[in-house]
Amino acid sequence: MMSNAPKKAVILAAGVGSRLRPLTELRPKPLVEVNGMPILYNALRNLEAAGVEEVTIVVGYRKDAIQYACGRQFGTLKVHYVETPAFERTGSAYSLWLARDALLAGECYVLEGDVFFEEDVLRCLTMDEAPDAAAVAPFTDLMEGSAVVLSESGLISAFRMNQTSASRPADGPPHFKTLNVLRFAASTLRSTIVPALNEIIGSGAIRSYTEELLAFLIERRGLQLAAVRCDGLKWYEIDTPADLQIAEAIFATRAVSRPSSQND
Repeated sequence: MMSNAPKKAVILAAGVGSRLRPLTELRPKPLVEVNGMPILYNALRNLEAAGVEEVTIVVGYRKDAIQYACGRQFGTLKVHYVETPAFERTGSAYSLWLARDALLAGECYVLEGDVFFEEDVLRCLTMDEAPDAAAVAPFTDLMEGSAVVLSESGLISAFRMNQTSASRPADGPPHFKTLNVLRFAASTLRSTIVPALNEIIGSGAIRSYTEELLAFLIERRGLQLAAVRCDGLKWYEIDTPADLQIAEAIFATRAVSRPSSQND
């Protein structure tokens, strides 16, 4: 357990997970299993081990399944839920905006509900001295999605959306993938993140993604988001059945155990 770690976390778990069908026809994406371990259980176990005490989960698609699976108490974690009825027509920034009360409560981890990662990712984030930090790793040929470029001082200087191995210039700066696991200081959440969310959602941009919010804050509002290199750590973002196979291969040696307390 890390004594200086945030005591709170927000997990965005409202999406339909359409690219992972048929696995998500009957269950929400965060409950899809990697070698028998639901993605969400893995995140909660790691947060608990990192010293988190309260987690707010934003739920939408098949929300009852998540609430039943995780309950109000998961191990030592107190679990709260924020529901969005508009999950089919909103982006992750909207989910984050719905959780703004939790964000205003103090230093906080923010993570997406589709990333399977080892506990040391949180350890690395917390050991970094920067007030605001994002876990990143080199962008490999197997990956696609948003990428980031780093400054010489180790800050995220720009986002590059919708990247693939073919779209990345060979002679450009190296690209990194965000793990979608972040840590924010209380002052940043209060003075920068939540006001920007209010602004973006208030303008009607309800389909915006968290990456677009962060890109806006870095480019226009001076957010200094440190990139914490997690090159040697195990993790994978799961969007498709192919991603799930890769994640299961990466975590093939992991022993699986069920939580002792997962219901109300």
